[in-house]
Amino acid sequence: MKLRANGIDIEVEDTHAGDTTGLPVVLLIMGLGMQLVAWPPALVQSLVDAGYRVVRLDNRDIGLSQKFDHLGLPNLLWEGLKYKLGLPVKSPYSLGDMAADTLAVLDALGVAKAHVVGVSMGGMIAQRVAIAAPERVLSLTSIMSSSGARGLPQAKPQVMRVLLSRPAGKDPESVLNHYVRLFKAIGSPGFPMDDAELRERIAAAARRSFYPAGTVRQMAAIAADSQRAHALGALRVPTLVIHGKADPLVPYACGEDTARRIPGATLVGIEGMGHDLPAGVVQRILEPLIPHLNTAQGAKT
Repeated sequence: MKLRANGIDIEVEDTHAGDTTGLPVVLLIMGLGMQLVAWPPALVQSLVDAGYRVVRLDNRDIGLSQKFDHLGLPNLLWEGLKYKLGLPVKSPYSLGDMAADTLAVLDALGVAKAHVVGVSMGGMIAQRVAIAAPERVLSLTSIMSSSGARGLPQAKPQVMRVLLSRPAGKDPESVLNHYVRLFKAIGSPGFPMDDAELRERIAAAARRSFYPAGTVRQMAAIAADSQRAHALGALRVPTLVIHGKADPLVPYACGEDTARRIPGATLVGIEGMGHDLPAGVVQRILEPLIPHLNTAQGAKT
């Protein structure tokens, strides 16, 4: 369903739309260029089975949410150079703006407080939500994400080459092959996904929406968010940090850093997990995630 939130149109999926029973809400925020359908159904259903109302959204500029063509495309090479030199990065919008979108979605749904869970860029947005409105965050879960602090290990060069490359052509097969190559580059070595399943997941997402320009603007927003790390120390919300020990895109040290910066945060490292959500990884994420939600929920009731 489409909601008007923060002055823009945001696509939202709500497992209990119009719920009046007061079920606790888990808000799921996806990562760079990824749509709400990237959340594995098994993860969503497990949260529902555990007694939660699950809300997912397409971040601005991706999926079925509003696009920002009028803001143009940033020059990632130039902005990347400025980032390496420690200079301010210019982005069409900020992760703070995306966090404001997220809070406005809760407003539109009439949800006062939620458990906020984000993966990769979604974890950064989740951190921004907690910084901006801690009174609305029952708990925070940051998965395969980063504080954005300077000096943290970067992605492997071969992964960045694939991430910054383009499909060989604009035809569906070229696009599909490009994203298969990307997901294989960042995938979990301990939990390899079947090729046919991977191709079908990517093809289904592309049929729903294919909009690489939004990914470019989101990448600039990530690079421009240079002050978030310093703000994490003020958080006082129950926090779980989950990170793959084999993550080639956002190295495990980034998860360690995030957990170290947030007072009282719990860090769970998963052997063999890269930067994706195959079935085996989903199960290992759920093992600490549901108790974390239940403990935080119990403390609030």
